[in-house]
Amino acid sequence: MCKSTFHDFLHGLPKCEHHVHLEGCLTPDLIFALAKKNNVQLPNEPAYESIETLSHRYGHFTSLDDFLGFYFTGMSVLHHESDFADLAWSYFQKAHADGVHHAEVFFDPQVHRDRGIPYETIVSGFVAGCQRAENELGLTTRLILCFVRHLPVESAALVYEEALAQRHFEDEVLHGLGWSSTEVGPPKDMFRELYSSASTRGIRLTAHAGEEGDASYISTALELGARRIDHGIRLVEDPVLMERVAREDVLLTVCPISNLQLRCVESIAQVPIRKFLDAGVKFSINSDDPAYFGGYILDNYCAVQDAFQLTVDEWGAIARNSVEGSWISEERKAELLKRIDDHVQRHVALV
Repeated sequence: MCKSTFHDFLHGLPKCEHHVHLEGCLTPDLIFALAKKNNVQLPNEPAYESIETLSHRYGHFTSLDDFLGFYFTGMSVLHHESDFADLAWSYFQKAHADGVHHAEVFFDPQVHRDRGIPYETIVSGFVAGCQRAENELGLTTRLILCFVRHLPVESAALVYEEALAQRHFEDEVLHGLGWSSTEVGPPKDMFRELYSSASTRGIRLTAHAGEEGDASYISTALELGARRIDHGIRLVEDPVLMERVAREDVLLTVCPISNLQLRCVESIAQVPIRKFLDAGVKFSINSDDPAYFGGYILDNYCAVQDAFQLTVDEWGAIARNSVEGSWISEERKAELLKRIDDHVQRHVALV
């Protein structure tokens, strides 16, 4: 909870989340429950002795790669369509309670397919969770297929071709492509051919860049056709590129608590929120992998407020920019923008 009087305002502020991995919403409780249900043997190491020991270990990641080891182990408990649906639903319930009105969520089919889970099982489960959120909570949702950079390009091509064969982009079962996982090491442009193919088909593109990697990772992602940048905090190292990002209305999907937990920054105050605001760079605030990092979207909003003491007008601008950068209809944007304006005006009237 915020240490300031802004908590109620931030809680009620209508939010869009663009950067959350559904597999990153696997809480230790859910991991142990699904492991028991699906007869999955968790690693024989101290972190997996209990829910409590795993929860404690999550608070002590030393790097992105350290976290990813636990992230991919956690995925091993997901076997059935209902598991994927339940995982998505658990996230949407929490997001709704935090004031999220629209959520664009990533999933990583390559990792599941490599352990023998059919592509259709993965997608059908997550789609069911999205549909339930729309029907029961009134959220709008978008599902984004995310390539992972630690696996071969051929692995990404297989899931991409399967999605095309199923007409999942044309039928808006899937709403875009992204990439994530290990940033530094693999070639910056390893998905060049896949992104080129997707661009010719009009598929929306985003990319994780500028988290651990320097600003050149961001410029490469833009060159390949990405129109959103996930993380992007190292953009500040390149003033010319930052001017371009601001000029072209490229949205950054910033994840402050994630940046702190993965040692990209030493404090939330080092996340370049103020620099982005001053430079006119549009960004949204997101949770990334909240079950692992100990912070869902409202926690991230509160952490930013505690660090930067933003004004109501600044929060209103952040919320509006997050709507404008969403992959939704103009009608839905207008509806959410009105809700934001109404909420801001109510708060101003009370002050």
